[in-house]
Amino acid sequence: MYGLRLVVFFVFYLTLAQSSLRKDQEYWKQLSTNELEEALAVKWNLGEAKNVILFVGDGMGPNTVTATRILKGGEGHRLTYEKFPHIGLLKTYSANKMVPDSTSTATALFCGVKVNFYTMGVDASVEYKDCNASLKPEARLDSLAALALKAGKSAGFVTTMRVTHATPGPLYAHSASRLWECDSALPRDSACKDVGRQLVEDWPGRDLHVILGGGRQGLVANATDRPMDPISSWGCSRSDGRDLINQYKRDKEARGLKYSVITNAAELKNIDENSDYLLGIFSNAHMPYEFERNKEPQGPPSIVQMTEAAIKVLKKNKNGFFLMVEGGNIDMAHHRGRARTAVDESLAMEEAVSIAVNMTSEKDTLIVVTSDHTHTLSINGYPERGSDIFGTTGPSKYDGLNYTTLTYGVGGPGSNKLKVQTDPTRIVRTDPATEDTTSFMYEQAAAITNDENIHGGGDVAVYARGPHAHLFHNVHEQHYVFHAISYAAKIGVYSKATTQYNNISVCLLTLVLGFMFRIIN
Repeated sequence: MYGLRLVVFFVFYLTLAQSSLRKDQEYWKQLSTNELEEALAVKWNLGEAKNVILFVGDGMGPNTVTATRILKGGEGHRLTYEKFPHIGLLKTYSANKMVPDSTSTATALFCGVKVNFYTMGVDASVEYKDCNASLKPEARLDSLAALALKAGKSAGFVTTMRVTHATPGPLYAHSASRLWECDSALPRDSACKDVGRQLVEDWPGRDLHVILGGGRQGLVANATDRPMDPISSWGCSRSDGRDLINQYKRDKEARGLKYSVITNAAELKNIDENSDYLLGIFSNAHMPYEFERNKEPQGPPSIVQMTEAAIKVLKKNKNGFFLMVEGGNIDMAHHRGRARTAVDESLAMEEAVSIAVNMTSEKDTLIVVTSDHTHTLSINGYPERGSDIFGTTGPSKYDGLNYTTLTYGVGGPGSNKLKVQTDPTRIVRTDPATEDTTSFMYEQAAAITNDENIHGGGDVAVYARGPHAHLFHNVHEQHYVFHAISYAAKIGVYSKATTQYNNISVCLLTLVLGFMFRIIN
């Protein structure tokens, strides 16, 4: 009986594989017909976005999305968000850089204006590291999370990075430097407050209903260094004696608020359903890559688990919610030149999008999926359809060796595949056949060697479904996302109260002008 099942499964798999590689006319015609029917069925949703979920795949440029699609289901597959009815492109330059960093782009997405490289939650009047300029009230920007709170909604964020890092930071902090995550990174005698303290002590950070991610060492002085959770030399370590997690608890207790503070996947799964505020800090530094994550109950949760828990907490508010979810390890892996890991992290975020789609209604929930910037990842050569996206193609007509389908424009030391031979006049390329190019740790070749792989400056895609998703429809400035979401959710300048006030003002002005015109005539 088992043998028969195995044969049936093999035949089914073979048939599926063959159908995915079909090339006949009917196959292509049917694909186009299906797409045309889908396009003709699209209707604009003109309702109000009670809820908004904004996914940011950090460093998830178009080639990362394509590689993720091929990995999951082949060239003809479509990821969850690629089935969304509306799509556009975002121009990612910052106020002073052609190629941006993550905090200037996150500020554009969340706060509605382009700002300077490495600055957070402040406008372009603030130069990098200009503390005094960042303290001016007129330079400080309100984020989508702040506007949601003002509108009576719940708000929060999920990240696989430190909760004080470049992307989540602009939701609640105002800083002249993204590096000022904790007190140790601030200039001596600085009048500015570090990002961690702003999260716990200042509004809107202290009123965010969900905060899930890593970064314990920046929140708690003398954080414990454990084998599975070491202190990171890359992250800021708090040295002022403060324990901001305990401070968070004291604040919620003083205000009589129902809250939960958790540290692992088991606690996340079993949070008190009465909790209106949720703080989960799961690692000292950034959270581990998905392939390295300890999947035992005492280990850190996945981005899927965090997204699910966040929505459960936030959706209790009858007025709705705003949630930002960052797949930050996509960027971390790209910076290290590890395309396999980056694409795997992109796949994990896609699964989180699927969870959000299943837990919400398209009728009242606007889901937007985008990226902050690209990386220099390229898809090269002429590999056969159905080939391993992490495999090789070629050979090169220059040196006769194959090369990886995925490469980078600029990479770290491990991306230098050129080897000087015994004869110093000869330099040859490492044959990828001698390496495991499918390894999570493999670093693809790059044209230029640097200390690390750096960002790209290309446009990124934005995918949307739900109320007013059609506002994403062509090539947009990146900060347009803030305004489109504000309009869809009726928050900020587009709130009902503001709109009514403006309408009344226009009517009164019209009456006054009409009266004056009659007097003059």
